[in-house]
Amino acid sequence: MSGTSEISPTAGAAVDDRVGLLRLATAGSVDDGKSTLVGRLLHDSKSVLSDQLEAVTRVSNERGQEEADLALLTDGLRAEREQGITIDVAYRYFATARRRFILADTPGHVQYTRNMVTGASTAELAVVLVDARNGVVEQTRRHAAVAALLRVPHVVLAVNKMDLVDYSEERFAEVANTFTAYAKALGVPDVRSIPVSALRGDNVVDPSSHMDWFSGPTLLEYLETVPVETDPTQEPARFPVQYVLRPQSDDEYRDYRGYAGQIASGVFHEDDEVVVLPSGQRTTIAGIDRLGVPVRQARQGESVTLRLADDVDVSRGDLIAPIDEAPTPTQDVEATVCHVADRPLRTGDRVLLKHTTRTVKAIVKDIAYRLDLDAPIDGELGHEQHPTELRANDIARVVLRTAQPLALDDYAVGRRTGSFLLIDEADGSTLTAGMAGAAFAAPGRCSG
Repeated sequence: MSGTSEISPTAGAAVDDRVGLLRLATAGSVDDGKSTLVGRLLHDSKSVLSDQLEAVTRVSNERGQEEADLALLTDGLRAEREQGITIDVAYRYFATARRRFILADTPGHVQYTRNMVTGASTAELAVVLVDARNGVVEQTRRHAAVAALLRVPHVVLAVNKMDLVDYSEERFAEVANTFTAYAKALGVPDVRSIPVSALRGDNVVDPSSHMDWFSGPTLLEYLETVPVETDPTQEPARFPVQYVLRPQSDDEYRDYRGYAGQIASGVFHEDDEVVVLPSGQRTTIAGIDRLGVPVRQARQGESVTLRLADDVDVSRGDLIAPIDEAPTPTQDVEATVCHVADRPLRTGDRVLLKHTTRTVKAIVKDIAYRLDLDAPIDGELGHEQHPTELRANDIARVVLRTAQPLALDDYAVGRRTGSFLLIDEADGSTLTAGMAGAAFAAPGRCSG
């Protein structure tokens, strides 16, 4: 998938664990003020180093601006500054006394929607920005759809530029109600709306003196308190095999056979009964090695080597899972996708499908429908049935047939083992990001 990452630590200690950590992504149409909002969030939370602020102030003054343009804190690329828009995903690290944050700042222009997919793919919360004057526009719906498609559990609508609508409570309610209805129709489980003025600093970090009619939290207060921690012991264990280790180098390791990789979800224990997929061979975990040291258990995110009790056939691309909660291998894949390439995707196209560490050939059997982002918000989600092709940034439902079985989860069960990429087999470029299973959490009619 296209889109590079700029690592820009801003303040505080490096994030070294997930305690109190929130991963969030921001999205908003061009000129809605997203970069200014992120800059304001960093500035008012004291997450900007003094030399960074001095540099931004100096550039702003050279441009004739009396105050520091906080948008310059986030638009790090020369091309971004020259165009005045964000064009690439940039990851910002910052912390407050209550929580640490990894913020994926994603572009707003429609041609960079693929970058939002990248930024939101690991997010637990998405901040969708709108201009209070324009309200919900097509790109807002696209951002909501991407957040719902990627099963981001919390979505915050930041209604920005409230200073330009005289801090109108009625206008805020109108925009918030429209967006909430659309997001709920997509199945987003938690939607929160907050009126802000990023330029003036209203309700970003500090409460606004202009909107005493709003009794909710500021944006930062909400980010600090929204519950997002998950318990990996409650998720099904999944281990995609990345390497088969057989050193055979000396007497100590002559008979060593281990399977290395990163645990995608859940927890594995020594003596667990497991199945190797897609072959279906059953065995038991004889041992777990982490950094060369045996351990009794390992959990999601840890890179380990599993040793199995039996001499079963295991290769790169296989998936190891507990016997009692393993996915059923299949060659028929129904999924919702976001097409990210300029090259169209058509029914009958032959592609490569990359799922965790496994890549297989596949064919596009059907494009069931494409999401119509222009459909009226107060009706059912709009679907264009059986389009002839998908173009860049389309969100659609497809049916695929793979040449070999895949141990694919429903995306609602596991974000890593329920997702995949379609790849152009001719040049290796990424075509489409896919999420297996139901289209959205609960698609249906808008609630009003």
